[in-house]
Amino acid sequence: MVIATLEIDLSIPGADSLKAKRMVLRSLKDRVRQHFNVSIAEVEDNDQWQSASLAVVTVCNDRRFANQVLSKVVDFIGRSHDLVVDDYRLSLF
Repeated sequence: MVIATLEIDLSIPGADSLKAKRMVLRSLKDRVRQHFNVSIAEVEDNDQWQSASLAVVTVCNDRRFANQVLSKVVDFIGRSHDLVVDDYRLSLF
């Protein structure tokens, strides 16, 4: 069994309130869940308007497949127009 985690730091330049940030993140999390079989949640920077940290997790049998899935998640999030990927960390256990 392989557990793969992705921590991704985001900037949300257009967010002028926590409500605007939450709308952007809720939409993003829903789209990621719809396209990939992963769990995703906001884990840090909860009270900052223009930044967020998300954690994405997948469990599967193959390390290579887990790495591919989370790499595709990074690419998918990076194509979003509402935010900017500042940094990410991928770990396999």
